[in-house]
Amino acid sequence: MRNNLISIFFGLGLIFSEDTTNENIIPNLKLRMLDGTKTTIHDLVKDGPIMIDFWATWCVPCKKVMKFLDEYHQEYSDKGFKVLMINQDTPRSLGKVKSYIRSQNHQFLVSLDPNKALAKKLNGLVMPTLILVDKGGAIKWRHQGYVPGEEVEIQKQIEDLIKENEVEES
Repeated sequence: MRNNLISIFFGLGLIFSEDTTNENIIPNLKLRMLDGTKTTIHDLVKDGPIMIDFWATWCVPCKKVMKFLDEYHQEYSDKGFKVLMINQDTPRSLGKVKSYIRSQNHQFLVSLDPNKALAKKLNGLVMPTLILVDKGGAIKWRHQGYVPGEEVEIQKQIEDLIKENEVEES
């Protein structure tokens, strides 16, 4: 009986153990940018960490967090940090995306995902979904939804990751 229990716990340990080798590395997905250019996620993280956010023009919490994400994009750009907003509007309403971004004068990067292929691969169907990725492509933090005040935690996560990268590079 005792040996059976040990075998069961050992087996469960193998099932639930963490393999961090590639498990948390973001896939190198192709991106179609709002300006018509194409790139990949791995190309974007070469210079530094990136915050990915899934959003839509009809999503009120998305619009609220966007202003903070744009501020962080500009504030930490000298550290190689970027914000990538992946839009989830349907193909019929993509025209609203460019006019909305222009009207708000946002400076962050915007990618289009009208068929939700990226959202499905990165588990970003709930909006907003924020994914913080380090320079090596590892997913360091993930958060779904937004209520006022959470921008403080978002900024803390960004600053902690930037500090971590600076320590590794020195």
